[in-house]
Amino acid sequence: MIEVLAKLGRGPVFLAGEVLECVITFTNPLSASSTSASSEMLAWASAQIHCQFHASENRVALPPSDGSKHDVQAENETVFVPNRGERGQCILSTPPKILFCDLRLDPGESKSYSYCETLPVDGPPSFRGQSVKYVYKLTIGCQRVNSPIKLLRVPFRVLVLHGLKDYQFPQDEAVAPSNPFLEEEESLKKDSRLADLATELLMVATSRRSLHLYNISNTRGKVGTFCIFKTVYKIGEDVIGTFNFSEGDIPCLQFSVSLQTEETIQEEFQRRRGQPVTFTVHARHQESCLHTAQSSFSLPIPLSSTPGFSTNIVSLKWRLHFEFVTSGESAGTCLVRGSQSEAVTWTGVQQMEVDTFSWDLPIKVLPTNPILASYVSQFSSTNSITI
Repeated sequence: MIEVLAKLGRGPVFLAGEVLECVITFTNPLSASSTSASSEMLAWASAQIHCQFHASENRVALPPSDGSKHDVQAENETVFVPNRGERGQCILSTPPKILFCDLRLDPGESKSYSYCETLPVDGPPSFRGQSVKYVYKLTIGCQRVNSPIKLLRVPFRVLVLHGLKDYQFPQDEAVAPSNPFLEEEESLKKDSRLADLATELLMVATSRRSLHLYNISNTRGKVGTFCIFKTVYKIGEDVIGTFNFSEGDIPCLQFSVSLQTEETIQEEFQRRRGQPVTFTVHARHQESCLHTAQSSFSLPIPLSSTPGFSTNIVSLKWRLHFEFVTSGESAGTCLVRGSQSEAVTWTGVQQMEVDTFSWDLPIKVLPTNPILASYVSQFSSTNSITI
């Protein structure tokens, strides 16, 4: 029996273009009955990253897959096929890397191997929508002599930040002081600079503030104004906006604001022509606001959500969806006098005519620092199997 443990060095969330590093440890557990004859032998082990794509048959019409060659290989249990048994299609994969050949472990002995691979920058982000899914996994394949291959899968999340692909790092060394006694691999230095560059680009893009004012009105007149200071955010930030109803001609009885994503299948892949767009609500604020001069809301963008993106099959956009309930009467008729005594009590009317209307405001949502997103990731940095 050999235990195989895979651990991602920095967490389960990465930016496309970063270097994924995983340490794979093979251990022959020591037991009371172990003898010199209890040595274990593995023929080989290999690792590979792949992205699996799955689409809903009711919503997406995909062209026939040309992966018949892979299907034939998948029937042979002695061939390393990382996506064997997975649903959907493998749309992206890195070249497999052999970790070792002919490994012998004595009782209580263990050996570790480091796997490093740069995540492709031209792949889609991780996404689990209602119509399509993009799932990234690192698969380690191990095989004993004359035995089927055992697969250990480590799922992880990939964020895509546009602009990193075209950035050219300077050829000269950084001006920052360095320690000549410490050797650092060039790939790791570039990976660190890539993360710093991504943080800087995100900070510049999301820190710009300018006043955006919108008039809220319906067919009968002005209801109020809405104010927001920016329309570009990172996942993990709060979307904050304010309302001013004091200058409105039409009383607003209630409003709600929903933070939504809009999942759209490209026209050539739609199962039915003109099929509806899929909306997902991530946060919602609702408030009764009759006789309220000003109000505000704060909607958090979940760190686990997917920033906006677009592929040849699906696009994901973010928006604020507003719904307003206004009175069909003047503000003074929304209350009635409940008593003629000296102590006057005003109560709301039991019935009144209302109008409803909605409004959508597009916003842009970008990724965030992958280390921050790792804290709320549903994936574990460590997976293991026994073979």
